[in-house]
Amino acid sequence: MEKITGPFLRVLFAIIPIIGVGWIFSIPDYAHITLTFQQVVGAILGTAMAAAFIKHPYGEKPGVLDLVLALTSLAVWLWMAYNFEDWIIGMADRTPDKWVPGVFAIVLMLEALRKSCGKVITILVWVMILYAFFGDALPGALEAEVFPATKIVLYLYADNNGIPGLVLRVVVQLVLAFIILGKLMEVSGATTFFTDLAMGMMGHRRGGPAKVAVVASSAFGTISGSAVGNIMSTGIVTIPLMKRTGFEPRYAAAIEAVASNGGQIAPPVMGATAFIIAEFLELTYIEVVIAATIPAILYYVVLFLQVDAIAKRHGLLGLPKSELPDILPVLISGWIFILPFGVLFYFLFWLGYNPGLSAMYAGVTLLALTIIKQKGLPSRAQWADFIFGSGENLVPLILISGAAGVVMGVLNATGLAFQLSIILTEIGQANGIFVMLVLTALVSIILGMGMPTAAVYIILATVIAPALVEMGLQPLPAHLFLFYFGLLSMLTPPVAVASMVAAGLAGADMWKTGMVGMQLAAAAYLMPFLWVFNPALVMQGTVTAIIYVTLSALTAGFLIAEAMVTLGRGGVVNQALGVCFFAVMGAVGTSTLWLGHENPATLLVTAIGVAVVVFSRRRVDAPARQARPAE
Repeated sequence: MEKITGPFLRVLFAIIPIIGVGWIFSIPDYAHITLTFQQVVGAILGTAMAAAFIKHPYGEKPGVLDLVLALTSLAVWLWMAYNFEDWIIGMADRTPDKWVPGVFAIVLMLEALRKSCGKVITILVWVMILYAFFGDALPGALEAEVFPATKIVLYLYADNNGIPGLVLRVVVQLVLAFIILGKLMEVSGATTFFTDLAMGMMGHRRGGPAKVAVVASSAFGTISGSAVGNIMSTGIVTIPLMKRTGFEPRYAAAIEAVASNGGQIAPPVMGATAFIIAEFLELTYIEVVIAATIPAILYYVVLFLQVDAIAKRHGLLGLPKSELPDILPVLISGWIFILPFGVLFYFLFWLGYNPGLSAMYAGVTLLALTIIKQKGLPSRAQWADFIFGSGENLVPLILISGAAGVVMGVLNATGLAFQLSIILTEIGQANGIFVMLVLTALVSIILGMGMPTAAVYIILATVIAPALVEMGLQPLPAHLFLFYFGLLSMLTPPVAVASMVAAGLAGADMWKTGMVGMQLAAAAYLMPFLWVFNPALVMQGTVTAIIYVTLSALTAGFLIAEAMVTLGRGGVVNQALGVCFFAVMGAVGTSTLWLGHENPATLLVTAIGVAVVVFSRRRVDAPARQARPAE
C-alpha cells in the first residue's frame, strides 16, 4: 500500500501549486477553456483534503481506509466543480445527486481539518453546522432562521457564500503565490542569506546573536508569513548562538519567538490575513500594507531596543568578528534574493498589478537568477522540495479557508452575525468603548490559542468588527485591532505556540519563555488601543497627525525598553524609577489622544520623554565612566 500512497501523496502536493499557478497566469483563458473560480476551488480543495488523509493516516502508515477517504474527498469536490455551472442556475432544485455528495464533502472536509489543524477549530465548525440545523430551537437573540436541511448542505457545498467563497478565493488567487515565492526563497538559500547578512551586520555588537535574530527573522518573515516556519528556519541558527554568548535559554527562545511572530505583521505578505482584510473592507491590498507599515516598524524597533537593554544589563558581548561573515561577499553571493523584491514592489506598487501575479513575476525572476547563478537548472532534490513543499505548506491553509467558509456562511445565513453584533454594540454602549475593546482583545487571544490567525480574524471580523464600527471606530483600524490580538495568542500563555516551539529549540521552560515573550512584545499589546483612537498610526489621517503619533509612539517604545531594563536591575530605587518610566511612557504614547491629534504640544511631551530616556542611559553609564581608568 505504501508503494501506492507515497507517490500518490507527492502527486497531490504537486497538483495544488500547479493548478494555482495556472489560474493566476490565466492559462485556461489562453487555452480557450471556460472555468469559473468555484470550479478551480473545488479541484484544489478536494486535492488538499485527499493529501490530508494520506499525510495523516489513522494508523502508522496509510491504509485502505485512508486511500478510500482520500479518493472520495477528491471525487465529491470534483463532482461539484464539474456540475457547478448547471447547479448555480437550478440551485432551488435540491435533488439527491446534489446534496448527498455535499454531505460527504462537508463531513470529510471537517475530518481532514481535524487531522491537519487540530480539534479546536474543528469543534467550532461543527458547532456552527449544528447551529444551522437546530438553531431555531434556541431562545431570544440566538434563535436562527429556519432552513431545510438540504438547502443548508447545498448552500455550504456549492454557493458563493459558502465553502467555495471569499476566503478560498483570496487564498487561491493571492496567498498561494506568496507561499510559493516564500518556498522558492527557502529552497534557493534565502534563509542562509538573510541570516548571514544579519550576522555580518549585527553579530559583533552587544548581544549580537539576539539582534541577528531580530533582523533575520523580520527579513525572512516578510515573505514566509509563518511564525513557526520562521522559528524553524532562523531559530536553529540564532538560538544556539544566543545561548553561547550568555543569553539564558528562556530569553533566547522568547527573542526568536517574538521576532518570528512579527513576520505575520510585517509587509508585504503578513501571513494570509492582509489579503483577507482587503477583501472584507473592499480595499486594495496596497492600502492594507501601507496601514500596517508603521506598527510593524515600531514592533521591531521596540523589540530591538529591549534586546539591547537585556544585553547591556547582563554585560553580554557579541561574537568575534573573525567568526562572522563579511557583509560584502554575502551581498555579492546573495544579490539574487534582493532583486526579486524589487520586481515584486515594481509590479505591485508602481504598475498596480494584482498581488498574486506580482508575486509570480518575482518568483519567475528568482528562478531565472538561481539558474544563472548555479549555471544550470535546479537539482532534482531542489525541484522536489520546491514543488512538493509548496503543496504541503498550502494544505492546512486551504482546509482552514474551507472551514472559514462554513463559519461565515452559517453566521450570515442564520442571522447570528447580525444578532451578536447587536448584543456587542449594546455592551459597548452600556460600558464604554474601552471596556468593549479590552473584552474584544481577550476574546481574540482566547480564540487564537486553538486556531490559526487567519481563521480567528475571519470569525472576529464577521461577528465583532461590525459592532466596533457601530461604536464609531474606523473600519480599517478596527480590523487591524482584531488581527493583532488574534496574532498575539501565539505569544500569550497558556498555549503560546510560537513560544512553545522556540522553547523546545532552546531547551527552555515554556511558561518562562511565554512570560518573557509577552514582555518583549509589549508594544504589540499596546499599539492597537492607540490606533483605534488615533488612526493616524495606521496612516488614516493628515501628514501632521501621522508625524506626531509616530514620534510619540517611537519615544514611548524607547521608554518601554528603559522601564523593562530598570525594573530588571532590582532594588527599591530601580523599581520606583521603572514604574515612573512606565507612567511617562503612558503619558507620551497617549499624548495625541489627550492633547489632540495635531496639537504641537505633543512634541513638547515627546521631548520630555526623550529627556527621560537620556537621563536613564546617563545614569547607568555614569558608574562605568567613573570606573574607567584615566588615559
